[in-house]
Amino acid sequence: MSINQLTLKQLRAFVAVYRMGRLQAAGDALNVTQSAISVLIRQIETALGTRLFDRTMRSLVPTEAAENAIGVAERILRDVDTLDATFQELRDLQRGHVRLTATPATGLALLPATVSRFRQAYPGVTLILDDCAPNQFLSNIREEKVEFGIGTPPRNREEFAIMPIHDDPLVLVCPRQHRLAERAQVRWVDLDGEPLVLSRREYGVRGLVEATLMQVGVEAKIGSEIGFLSSATWLASCGLGLCVLPSRLAPLFLTEELAIRPLVDPDVRRAAAVVMRKGRSLSPPCERFVSMLMEDLGQK
Repeated sequence: MSINQLTLKQLRAFVAVYRMGRLQAAGDALNVTQSAISVLIRQIETALGTRLFDRTMRSLVPTEAAENAIGVAERILRDVDTLDATFQELRDLQRGHVRLTATPATGLALLPATVSRFRQAYPGVTLILDDCAPNQFLSNIREEKVEFGIGTPPRNREEFAIMPIHDDPLVLVCPRQHRLAERAQVRWVDLDGEPLVLSRREYGVRGLVEATLMQVGVEAKIGSEIGFLSSATWLASCGLGLCVLPSRLAPLFLTEELAIRPLVDPDVRRAAAVVMRKGRSLSPPCERFVSMLMEDLGQK
């Protein structure tokens, strides 16, 4: 056996014999037999090529080699114990980090209840949110600035792992005086000719809205383009157009001048998912956060 192959069990036996001076006492401390301790000490001596203890009638006396080695051995065992405690704290969620990314709209619509509950339950875990623009979402995950993201699942299934957590029906937000506000629900085809407040291409739900309008034979009429969904409602209240938003987000920016109506024929939903780099796993704090998020979204 090489010195590089010494085990923690052997090192613990060496330290116990050094501190107690007797094989029996060391065995009792480590909950093994006296003969097992003796074997472990002989294995270490063979690996080191030197004697560690001189045997007397009543005890074992450390040699100079043992005196030189004891500090290193104890430091190794302390470091291992510290490492074990660190992992135990991570498993028990007493420490650690949750690093995630989401757009401001997604964060506002999906995360507040979970963030509040998680923080209360696990105050020792630091939560770091990279609130990003939509075109930064996947790059934050790809470059591993975060462990995961919450957002629209990407089409790229080779690079990213996807865990669906929620789907949110799209609704219409319009002025209360608008003719469509008088209806209990609005068909997509009823948006024909209506100016719309839509996000920039590749942002928000624009692609979903345009694809659905095309499906029902309606050409989207752009009244205004925005960068963030939070701007859509106040522009609608100013008369620049109607807006289509996820149902969880729409009420958060509603004013007295606006009304929300379900969009039907077809029922269209925006999916939300946990997105990670493929081949990566979540740390225990992140796993717990995602589990709590799914509970809050009614997915468990």
